[in-house]
Amino acid sequence: MERVSLAAEKREEQGKGAARTLRRAGMVPAVLYREGRAESIKLNRKELAKLINTVAGEQVMVDLNFTDGGRKLALLKSFQVDPLKRELLHTDFFEVSLTEPVRITIHVLTAGEPIGVKRDAGILQHVLREIEIECLPDKIPGKIEVDITKYELGQSLHVGDLQLGEGIKLMTDPHEVIITVTAPVAEAAATAEAAETVAEPEVAKKGKKEEEGAAKKEK
Repeated sequence: MERVSLAAEKREEQGKGAARTLRRAGMVPAVLYREGRAESIKLNRKELAKLINTVAGEQVMVDLNFTDGGRKLALLKSFQVDPLKRELLHTDFFEVSLTEPVRITIHVLTAGEPIGVKRDAGILQHVLREIEIECLPDKIPGKIEVDITKYELGQSLHVGDLQLGEGIKLMTDPHEVIITVTAPVAEAAATAEAAETVAEPEVAKKGKKEEEGAAKKEK
């Protein structure tokens, strides 16, 4: 997993007004979490935006270098962006230790077009896009990418099929489906219609027998 450094400062200012003042000064208010504790900090907006744009959703380890000489290792947990101005509003970090395992959510990316889609006009359905794992911070993969070109109609990729690195424990149910390739809508409808057609004579036949039985009793 990639590891980068960011300059950070402890933050005494609190409240919406203070946050707006920080943003006007080119800073972003943030919170550093650790075992139920929360520390208010602030970071340079341009440096933080560059980091977020570079990693593009991948996991990254961050060395937070404080102006007072302190240093803390953290993972980028989440961030908020102004929907109109597209500027960073707030960021959350989670402090970690290289000797303690952490639980974290990782994106699962798929590569290629399934043969069931390309050749048989099937439909690719994405059911699950993230999984949860547990491992030491330096074992966390930036992302998990899977080649799905071999999947045919009716086949599915399950969480348990993923190849994870050594020292990584899977926390998500291995039976959960990540992607599945289903039959085209028209074919599925035709199959259902055929099943109904087969069932109708049986119902009619059964009803006819019941009518005949009732007629005999009347005689």
